[in-house]
Amino acid sequence: MSENNLLLAYYGDDFTGSTDAMEALALNGYRTMLFLEPPSPEMLENLNGVQCIGIPGTSRARNPEEMEQELRPVFESLFKLKTNVIHYKTCSTFDSNPEVGSIGKAIEIALDYTEESQKTVPIFVATPPLGRYTLFGNHFARMYDTVYRLDRHPTMSKHPMTPMNESDLRVHLNMQFQTPKQIGLMDIVELSEDYSSVKEVYEQKLALNNDIILFDGLDNSHCQTVGRLLWEKGQEGIRFVVGSSGVEYALTAEWNRQGLQASSNKKEQTKIPAANQVLVVAGSCSPINKNQIETAIEAGFVGIQISPRDIINKEELPNDLLDKVIKHIKNDKSVILYTALGPEDPAIAETHKLFDEMGIEKRESGELIGSQLGKWTLEIMKATNIRRIIAAGGDTSGFVTKELKLFALEMVLPIDPGVPLCCGYSSDPTINGIEIALKGGQMGSPEFFVKIKEAASSDATSIISSENINYNGSVTK
Repeated sequence: MSENNLLLAYYGDDFTGSTDAMEALALNGYRTMLFLEPPSPEMLENLNGVQCIGIPGTSRARNPEEMEQELRPVFESLFKLKTNVIHYKTCSTFDSNPEVGSIGKAIEIALDYTEESQKTVPIFVATPPLGRYTLFGNHFARMYDTVYRLDRHPTMSKHPMTPMNESDLRVHLNMQFQTPKQIGLMDIVELSEDYSSVKEVYEQKLALNNDIILFDGLDNSHCQTVGRLLWEKGQEGIRFVVGSSGVEYALTAEWNRQGLQASSNKKEQTKIPAANQVLVVAGSCSPINKNQIETAIEAGFVGIQISPRDIINKEELPNDLLDKVIKHIKNDKSVILYTALGPEDPAIAETHKLFDEMGIEKRESGELIGSQLGKWTLEIMKATNIRRIIAAGGDTSGFVTKELKLFALEMVLPIDPGVPLCCGYSSDPTINGIEIALKGGQMGSPEFFVKIKEAASSDATSIISSENINYNGSVTK
């Protein structure tokens, strides 16, 4: 493959969201690789059949100064690629604020690299397959069987880092810019017309010099319409797009309409067996994650809560804790290492108190927790040779993955919407080829951890290509 064959390149503001986008692409027949660092041209040349690439990051957990440092080299690399769409992938609940994970800041940085012809940034956050909807600019998210307006969502309205107290995405986003932006809206009524009418309205809104145009979205028909608009405008130079994996669902609908799947992407289907054990490391305190932990324990997993003092001790490994985990795994048990059991767990307040005493800022807590869990995961893997891992928590997943020295990920099996099982590629032979699932706190069914262990989904058949990537970037059959 050469970069000329790329349909899409994206950066994900956290790791779980990046695998969510990869799943949307792979399930539609577009082989996608995630790289922890921008791939070199030589590496791209070796990726036969790959049509989309992603770079998972941690900007959602960063302050504006840290976002500058992380995003500039990534955008510089992505905008050099010959691809029609460059996507800044956000969470489908758009969680962000001016101080942490500012989407406005990301847009301001990206505009330094866009073509002169791009005066407007399109934003599409609705993701109907995940139960995320935007109506007249206001965002809604499903939790189990109920759809909530974002500012009343049981998890997102109480998020420990980026609580969402505004459902109008235009208002929420405009608070994140140094100077207010003119944000237009393609609403649900306008998007429900025939395509020629939709395109005409969109052209009118572009002509009004809107800095940003937000798209509503309620169902797959709106995804198809938005995907067609984004793809056509991408070919005209409006390449930079912001939004959730709804962007990927929208674009693949258009690509499928045009028949753009590569013939080399026809997969050899291979059954993925159940694992004897899995290791779960969970830094999320969401109620959904709590339910998943409790469900897994009822199914025979061993749950071990981490002491807040073990988390803050960066100098020494908690050998008693790790020995306990290793012993259970060697006795054929699956283990969940978790920091908190839901948002009401007293361990959260205790951990914050310790962070305050050490002078650790709240926004830095996710990195510390994730890095510690990653280091412990590596120690456990080397002692037990366990090969199937789950990292739970959006910020946690990114830092765990970095500690494991993975350089690329590829989806192998869909499990629950937005949270697939992946193959991890690493320069460390101990790690290379592991199976890993990265799960945001609010994602997945109650049985998610059990499903990963059993390799159970609606279609428990691998969709990974018969071509795999060696850790040095070469391709092998």
